Amino acid sequence: MKKFLALILATAMAATLLTGCAGSTTATTTTAAGATTAATTAAAVTTAAGTDATTAVAGKTELNIGVLVWKYSDTYGSSVRAAIQKYAESIGAEKGVKINLDMVDGNDDQAIQNDQASTLLQKKLDLLVINLCEVTAGQPIVDLAKAAGVPVLFYNKEPSESSVVTGANSIFIGTKAEQAGEMQGDILAQLVKADPKIDTNGDGTIQYLMFKGDPDNIEAIARSKSSVSQAIKDGLKLEQVNGEDLVCNWDTAKAQEAMAAVWAKYDVAIEAVFCNNDDMALGVIAALNEVGYNTGVAGDKVIPVIGVDATDAAAEAIKNGKLQGTVKQDGDAMGKAIIELAINGAQGKAWLDGTSYKMADDGFSIRIPYSPVTK
Repeated sequence: MKKFLALILATAMAATLLTGCAGSTTATTTTAAGATTAATTAAAVTTAAGTDATTAVAGKTELNIGVLVWKYSDTYGSSVRAAIQKYAESIGAEKGVKINLDMVDGNDDQAIQNDQASTLLQKKLDLLVINLCEVTAGQPIVDLAKAAGVPVLFYNKEPSESSVVTGANSIFIGTKAEQAGEMQGDILAQLVKADPKIDTNGDGTIQYLMFKGDPDNIEAIARSKSSVSQAIKDGLKLEQVNGEDLVCNWDTAKAQEAMAAVWAKYDVAIEAVFCNNDDMALGVIAALNEVGYNTGVAGDKVIPVIGVDATDAAAEAIKNGKLQGTVKQDGDAMGKAIIELAINGAQGKAWLDGTSYKMADDGFSIRIPYSPVTK
């Protein structure tokens, strides 16, 4: 079986010309127990989860679920991971299902994640939950899971091709990507309305920077575009200082380094900064602190920096006057949805059976809403 899965993975990887980064693996196991479940099929879903799989069994009361996590060190991802573990226990107890989680850290390395998928799929899983390292790399893992007869569920990082999800009779749990950017644009417009001096050179245009998570990531692309378009819709005139997005792969240290470099070139010409996530926003702030900006000290100069995720560190930075806004991405709600739908998928039911979730217009996802945070 191991040689067969490895052959499938190698063939799929060659066909899609995948590449990876570097990293290491970590594994954790969580279990939960409790009482029985009954469900009614959600009207939006007519296809049972894992139709092509053989291991999904209706009414099964002990479920082995593998979870591929793109990077344990990601702050928002950590909140989702904690919620998955929490709800595996509480929802499992409520539904009378013992849930054994086998969770591993891909450390942002797709090659490692592919190996982890192959290893997990030899363990008689009932379902595989996938948080991709690379959004273009979902099909080889889907092919492995199909060969092993295991249904799959994607979350957080949406596969770049919807056919990866629909072709596996799978589902994606995420957010409405453009909504976060729209809220960022609204926040900037509100800040400028309250303090026109943000336009420091008085030219009627806000010169901004965009820190982008990943050039291929659907969330990153949508947040970057919609933050700007919404701010313009709100009445602002915008100009990108350096003419291109700064791709920092969601990482604090990379964002700090990039901000220091762009500051050295453009200095006070920068009037606002959008970041696709809070980790990068905190990196930008660290670089600004080095030149006396956004220190939180009364009287020091401030350049509006706006992130996404509403992490604990971001909330503290807002409280201290260093970060001017963020958009909450609800990791707890996402973790809850993952477990509710994973139970259905592992038991061979329709994904939304007996839940309150509604299928998005795309027909293959549910979307957790965002909310703006400025204090």
